Amino acid sequence: MVMPELSKKRKQSSLEKSQLGDEKKKVVSLKDVVGESDDLISSLPEDGVVDSDVSDDSSEDEDEPVDEDEFNEDSESEGDEDLNSEIDSDELEWESENEEEESSQESDGDPEKEDAVEIKSKNGIEKSKIGLRKEGVPGTSTQPPGEDEYAEGDTSDEEDIRNTVGNIPINWYDEFDHIGYDWDGRKILKPEHGDQLDEFLKKIEDPDFWRKVRNVQTGQDVVLSDKDINQIKRLESHKIPDEAFDDYAPWIEWFSSEVLEMPLRKFPEHKKSFLPSKDEMKKVSKYVHALKMGWMKTRKAMKAKEKKEKQKGPQFYLLWKTDDVADEMRRIENHIPAPKRPLPNHSESYNPPEEYLFNEQEMRKWNRERKSLGNKKLHFVPQKFNSLRQVPAYKRFIRERFMRCLDLYMCPRAIKMKLTIEPEELVPQLPSPADLQPFPTTASIYYKGHTDMVRSISVDPTGQFMASAADDGTVKFWEISTGRCLRTATFSGTARCVAWNPSSQMSLVAVAVDRKVYLVNPRIGCQDHIDQTDELLDKRPYQDKVTPPRVEAAVQWEYLSEGELHEQGVLIVLNHFKEVKQVQWHWKGDYVFSLMPDGENRSILIHQLSRGRSQTPFNRARGLVQAACFHPTKPYFLVATQRNVRIYDLVKQEMVKKLITSSKWISDITVHPGGDNLLIGTYDRKVLWFDLELSTKPYKTLSLHSQAVRSVAYHKRYPLFASVSDDMSLIISHGMVYNDLLQNALIVPLKRFSCHDKVNDFSLLNVTFHPQQPWVFTSGADGNIVLYT
Repeated sequence: MVMPELSKKRKQSSLEKSQLGDEKKKVVSLKDVVGESDDLISSLPEDGVVDSDVSDDSSEDEDEPVDEDEFNEDSESEGDEDLNSEIDSDELEWESENEEEESSQESDGDPEKEDAVEIKSKNGIEKSKIGLRKEGVPGTSTQPPGEDEYAEGDTSDEEDIRNTVGNIPINWYDEFDHIGYDWDGRKILKPEHGDQLDEFLKKIEDPDFWRKVRNVQTGQDVVLSDKDINQIKRLESHKIPDEAFDDYAPWIEWFSSEVLEMPLRKFPEHKKSFLPSKDEMKKVSKYVHALKMGWMKTRKAMKAKEKKEKQKGPQFYLLWKTDDVADEMRRIENHIPAPKRPLPNHSESYNPPEEYLFNEQEMRKWNRERKSLGNKKLHFVPQKFNSLRQVPAYKRFIRERFMRCLDLYMCPRAIKMKLTIEPEELVPQLPSPADLQPFPTTASIYYKGHTDMVRSISVDPTGQFMASAADDGTVKFWEISTGRCLRTATFSGTARCVAWNPSSQMSLVAVAVDRKVYLVNPRIGCQDHIDQTDELLDKRPYQDKVTPPRVEAAVQWEYLSEGELHEQGVLIVLNHFKEVKQVQWHWKGDYVFSLMPDGENRSILIHQLSRGRSQTPFNRARGLVQAACFHPTKPYFLVATQRNVRIYDLVKQEMVKKLITSSKWISDITVHPGGDNLLIGTYDRKVLWFDLELSTKPYKTLSLHSQAVRSVAYHKRYPLFASVSDDMSLIISHGMVYNDLLQNALIVPLKRFSCHDKVNDFSLLNVTFHPQQPWVFTSGADGNIVLYT
């Protein structure tokens, strides 16, 4: 049954609501509303929603039939169960026209109320109102313009869901002319956007171009409202999108802070609830294995492969290869072809020139070398024939062909990676010696006067004088600048070591002669210091403690006030029970130690001048002691045995560290003025540099000498160190130690000197630096002392 009045009323109501929406939002024009067909809703942008249904006003036909399904849905939403059945159009009676006008007026006045029609059956028993609600077209809203349609929190209709393909990658439709399907199953065609020129013209002419975005689901341009733009700006500035949101609202404690222990159910969960699905696990493991093996690839990998193939371009192959191209065997990877036989030369010709034929002498030589296994010039005798028909068959053809096939079969061919390493690349890049100056470059002064080998030399703290001890039993005091011998002290024995007191307020030298240590005042230099030294060491100080018998048996103090030795400047004599090899002062000048390699557990004795007593720091021998020295900054004492170096803390009386040299025999040790590095010379021709903060093993091993290294020394001010050896060489090296602990020391050999002669397989015996200048002194077995500047 046709319902013209109802259709007419609905058209008027829809048109009035659409006009109201145009006046409010100014997004959809009246011309667009009137001129569009039933598909108007699908072509509107997302923000331009109309608050009422828009019917087809272009059609003047008032006899438009009303869909009965629409009434059925409305009746079901109203909860009227009696109207769920089909309502025959013949059984419907319409109310008066006045009631229709009143219902239309009420619906126009109050948008929240639905258009209603009273329907009653012919028998007059049932009577209800069927709301003429609008179709749930996606992207439209039924709320009045004056009220927020999202006030209840339901924002599901915020999205334009005309495209029913779901949440899938939109690039699946790149190869099609449509972008999805609508609710009726029709294709949603991709709109034409034009080329870059059209986009540019739109950008110039359209004032709202800057606020348009493209909907990915529909492919259409959507005009953003001021509210949307405001939200985007707030998001870009890291603010909350809602302006009405209160950041500092009072805290609402949704959950109680008290722990309430109560079960959610009366029975515990089943064990199956905590186990993952085995079928899903098998599928996932299968996919993972396929990805690892390369059987399955991701979209990203496939795109990368396609892009690589496009960049590579088409591949061309030669149909006929030339002779210079090696044949490749497909079944063998990286096949190496067999080497070809060399081409025959003139000597293998059947009619060779005369100069290629053997004479009698060459024939005898070939016969002698015939049975030899060495490489021969020719393995045959060249022969001359008049024509090719006269050439006989080659006797060794089958054997040589067999041997070649055997070589090709038995000798494998493989590609070897050839390393092209230049010898210069293996040498570390070191700075130029010219950039590391100053350092000694020439032998300036020779100090001659000793008649036997000079074992030890020492320079006073001021750098003006030098003392030297030799096997001839004399200790000479030299003036460094002039090379003149100022004094000579003679002792009955071999002077093995001499050490100048580092204190600039005292004039005192320790000399080791056989089993005695003499403390000598050389009486040169400042007279005040000479008198002060005589006054301090005139008498032995008062002993408030009893000397242990163990120490008293090892050393006895003897103060001299007269006699021949006193006239030479000897103030104190320390009598030891074994031969003394080395003496050295503490950097403060109050302590001096004496080293006796044969003294076992009393091989090292430390003497204190201010109290006039001695002590043995070690009760047990750790090996044959070769050398020792004081630490320049800490109360440490370093003792070197044949293979190892031990560092002791004299205050705590414990061993701090043990250094492993991996050498056969240590000859000398010295500590860097900074205190963190150690230099060791060995009789097995090596110089070891230790970084005490880094490791207990050598940081650098320098093999600079060809024979045993006798002595090593650091400079106190400059980054220099030196080593002397029995190969008659003195080597000066640059050794820069940085304050940055992360930067390793820089070691560069600089200069090599050879200014001493060899006597009885001995050459240079000792080396020491000037305390202030970049000068170095060496003493040798030839009895000379050389200054290098």
